[in-house]
Amino acid sequence: MTRFDPARVGLFTELFASVAEEMGAALERVSFSPNIKERRDYSCAVFDAEGRLIAQAAHIPVHLGAMEFLMRHWLAHGPSIEPDRLYVTNDPYFAGTHLPDISVIRSVEAGGLRVGYVASRAHHADIGGAAPGSIAPAKTIEEEGLVIPPQELTRRAADWIAASSRTPEERLGDLEAQRAAAAIGARRFGELAGRCGEALAARIEECLAYAEALTRAALRNIQAGAYRAEDVIEGLPGPDPTARLRLSVTAPGDGTIRFDFADTDAQRPIGLNATEAVTRSACYYVVRCLAGDAPTNGGCWAPVTVAAPPGTLVNATHPAPVVAGNTETSQRIVDLILQALAPALPDRVPACSQGTMNNLALGADDWAYYETVAGGAGAGPARPGAHGAHTHMTNTRNTPVEALEIELPLRVRRYELRRGSGGAGRHTGGDGVVREIEVLAPDAILTLMTGRRDKGPPGAGGGEPGRPGRNTLIRGGARQALPSKGIVRLHAGDRIRVETPGGGGWGRAEAAVVE
Repeated sequence: MTRFDPARVGLFTELFASVAEEMGAALERVSFSPNIKERRDYSCAVFDAEGRLIAQAAHIPVHLGAMEFLMRHWLAHGPSIEPDRLYVTNDPYFAGTHLPDISVIRSVEAGGLRVGYVASRAHHADIGGAAPGSIAPAKTIEEEGLVIPPQELTRRAADWIAASSRTPEERLGDLEAQRAAAAIGARRFGELAGRCGEALAARIEECLAYAEALTRAALRNIQAGAYRAEDVIEGLPGPDPTARLRLSVTAPGDGTIRFDFADTDAQRPIGLNATEAVTRSACYYVVRCLAGDAPTNGGCWAPVTVAAPPGTLVNATHPAPVVAGNTETSQRIVDLILQALAPALPDRVPACSQGTMNNLALGADDWAYYETVAGGAGAGPARPGAHGAHTHMTNTRNTPVEALEIELPLRVRRYELRRGSGGAGRHTGGDGVVREIEVLAPDAILTLMTGRRDKGPPGAGGGEPGRPGRNTLIRGGARQALPSKGIVRLHAGDRIRVETPGGGGWGRAEAAVVE
């Protein structure tokens, strides 16, 4: 068995992570859009010279494995990364996630040698496409917005990206914030490499090996066997409104695990298709949760195999649209894994959380607003579910009411917990929220990309499911139920109410004692 110096591993894990954390702090401080500066919809990461993830700040889980997937893919197939230059892409079919997530990469040199890379991935509130917010249902990737092939981020490239957006000044400001984050990350990582000298490579290897060892130990605790689960995504257009996800998890008991999505339905002409990078991130996220105190680096993924057939909902091929594969399907993949592993880890696996990010976009030709809305977390074996939380593959904040109303022609009319929406059980699922927004500008466009509107999140251990969500348009004195996915034209004074799902309950509710 490999022996580790725990003090040294702990020290360098924190040193590497501090680079990513400082990048994130800079990105948050100097960005322009509420989506980045208020909601913190971004991730920052540090890689070694081979493209292996050394550290990622505790930002967005859906970026967890996808960032390393992009870095390795770029080094194998992308343009050469030259010193002191920035590079950019958002291409989902170049190891990306979805078009609003723009990644900016910079190399790091120390002592005349390439020691690694730093990168940020930030969700830009509008990147073109059929409707403001760039999450509209579309039949192809090109209809979803601007596709940025991997290239150097020159001033000309930045202007081209901004010109595609309904809010070009905001795009330029957010790209400059990513430029600043990259500069800080390169300087801090370069300084650290300079202090370490030739010992840097050994410290990186030790941190990666330590994370792998802890992950393998955690996976050995899973009862050996093959476990299966199925789930359905609802609200698709066409004669068949559902799509089925199927998963087989194999845990041999030797410290490895395999996720196989064979027989999952084929990709559809709506953006619920996930890229391979997103599917891997969902699998890695669950493994990372099981690994407990393991550092967040590429060592965690070494024992993990993911088989995602091309051309399916979990590994889309061009030109399938993918915007909500990153937000909706990723959440349902996590639900699928939890349901599969529940029999193997009954004392650890919680009930399903809301299973959607409740994507909401509003805007017009000259403004755009995008947000994911919190919901109920699933209850666990030892605790009830959290109320009004962003769960699993998202770790963003909400947009504060004050920021939203100052910067956009919107007014928040209601924002409260959706009492009683969590599933019953020995431990009750968390409640969702009610968020009601009034549009103050004329001729706005609403886009909804939500889930769990037909059926609530499943419970676990005999617990009841949470209540499904609901979308409502309030116009004058009339109320109209809205579908889970679609585009609606709004007038000044219209209100959109989003009621998010509650989390599933855990365990059978104990009977009340009558004295």
